Amino acid sequence: MKAKNLVVLSVLMVLLLTLTSFKTATISNDTISESLIQDGLIVYATYDGYEDYGYNFITKDKAGDEQTLTFQIIEEAVLKTFDLNSEDFVGTKFKITFNRNIKFSKDADGMDDEDEINMITNLEKL
Repeated sequence: MKAKNLVVLSVLMVLLLTLTSFKTATISNDTISESLIQDGLIVYATYDGYEDYGYNFITKDKAGDEQTLTFQIIEEAVLKTFDLNSEDFVGTKFKITFNRNIKFSKDADGMDDEDEINMITNLEKL
């Protein structure tokens, strides 16, 4: 089982490194902000349930440690197929295709600020 997890995580890392990322910068009211947009990312994870802040999935990193991935948005068609607002799919393993948008900015006090929005675009039950 460890070999399979290692292969899955290796594939995920290769995909993350090879997928195209777009970076944009804007200046507004003496505030600099940048966005990093990544589309078509894939991860294999187990559904852990819905909270007010998003849909949580558990995966393991290369060291075998569990990581929680939170997705704030799910496309409507995916929710029609898999009602993740119910408890029915808790504990179910999925192949998740998603987009990530990370916005980096500085607030009025010059402090760094980072907002990450993850959106599920496709789910496949494993």
